[in-house]
Amino acid sequence: MKNLLELIAKALVDKPEMVSVTEREADGGIVLQLNVAGDDMGKVIGKQGRIAKSIRSVMKAAAIHKNIRVNIEIAQQS
Repeated sequence: MKNLLELIAKALVDKPEMVSVTEREADGGIVLQLNVAGDDMGKVIGKQGRIAKSIRSVMKAAAIHKNIRVNIEIAQQS
C-alpha cells in the first residue's frame, strides 16, 4: 500500500525526491501520511481537491483486495 501511494505521488510532483510516505496503524486499519514539498502541494491536491480524492479512491480500491481499511493524510514537508 505504501509503495503504491509513493509511486502515484512521485508521478505527479516536480520534486519526486521529496516524496515520503509513513504508515501507522489506527482503528482497525492503516493511515498513510503522504509528505510532499510545499511547492508540490497543489499538484497533489488539485483543483477543489479532485486529485486528492482520486488518489484516495484508488488507494481504497487497492485496500479492499487486501481486506483492510486505509486513510490517506497529505502533509507538507518543512
